[in-house]
Amino acid sequence: MDETAAIRGERVLVRPATLDDADLLVRWHDDPEVARYWDGETYTRDEMRARLARGGVAAYVVEAGGEPVGYLQTWRDDEAPGTAGMDMFLVPEARGRGLGADAGRAVAVHLLASGVARVTVDPYLWNEVAVRAWGRAGFRPVAEREPDDEHTSRWLLMEFESGR
Repeated sequence: MDETAAIRGERVLVRPATLDDADLLVRWHDDPEVARYWDGETYTRDEMRARLARGGVAAYVVEAGGEPVGYLQTWRDDEAPGTAGMDMFLVPEARGRGLGADAGRAVAVHLLASGVARVTVDPYLWNEVAVRAWGRAGFRPVAEREPDDEHTSRWLLMEFESGR
């Protein structure tokens, strides 16, 4: 998969995040209305720059109307070859407009076109807004799961269906 190319949805542009985005991403993660969906994780500028430079995770900024409105990341699942996953958040003022569903769908289609066989997401069950948004993006529920090393509460495994 070309992780250096921008991905265009119907209403959004999902572009690779750069080190120049670190301060913006730090501010976003500091917002309690973002951090609560990421297990309260916040980062310093140096920590964020390290996260953006790490291997195995492709980081993107979601833009709408030329303005940054969210963050999306993808990765390949080492335990399930051919599977990729993604996480995303939108800043509070960008929510409720279908931008997340558009970004998620565009990136999932891009991943499948690049040779990935399966694309998954893993929202928390308590995050009903995200579960509905991923559903609008074309993801279907597969299984409810218990907390584990990466999830602090019950979560829902969802898989993209390209025909939806």
